[in-house]
Amino acid sequence: MSQILRVQDLHVSYGHIAAVKGISLAINTGEITALVGANGAGKSTTLLAISGLLKSASGQIFLEDEDISQQSPHHIVQKGVVQVAEGRAILTTLTVRENLELGAYTRKDKTQIGQDMEWVFTLFPVLKNRATGLAGNLSGGEQQMLAIGRALMAKPKVLLLDEPSMGLAPLVVQEIFRILKEINQTGLSILLVEQNVRQALKIAKHGYVLENGSIVLSDTGANLLSNPKVIEAYLGA
Repeated sequence: MSQILRVQDLHVSYGHIAAVKGISLAINTGEITALVGANGAGKSTTLLAISGLLKSASGQIFLEDEDISQQSPHHIVQKGVVQVAEGRAILTTLTVRENLELGAYTRKDKTQIGQDMEWVFTLFPVLKNRATGLAGNLSGGEQQMLAIGRALMAKPKVLLLDEPSMGLAPLVVQEIFRILKEINQTGLSILLVEQNVRQALKIAKHGYVLENGSIVLSDTGANLLSNPKVIEAYLGA
């Protein structure tokens, strides 16, 4: 299995505080990979470093064997690494359709953009019904769907998802994860950061457990779900 994204010995600090301490991980092409752990473990920091929004102190990040660790965020997006931020970060004063169109701002292929918009509406029918309404009037779950749809409009090679289940009702969380599996079945590689360890590992082919800025476990999602250390720390008896 080829690797589309590889992080090698990554160190990230906030001032004198080390948030990520030399982690290495890989995302296989066409797979969902989960990065799980408690709040404050360094999960979001890792995503921000991959996206170029935080500069690493040392280490390298490779996209298809190209070192992107010193590139600017907009170049990283253009190369195909797109992040759905924690908290969704949708533009509430624009319409749903305008938010989706902004996701495609780096693209010039208008016909394909239109087709991708229809695909997003197929994935999230509620967004089609609300296309001309303000994004700020959507529910939390609908806003999360819009944030994912906007990222898909950039036609990513790798989709980075930061806590997509945060603050959502259980039924909405189940629907979001079902759609993520459907998106992945098109061949899109996904790196999923989640505090909802059970849901994340259920859909992930491979998983990494992050504690205090270091990776302490790495295995298939299924094996991690049955690992006694994971069960004790994150899943309850």
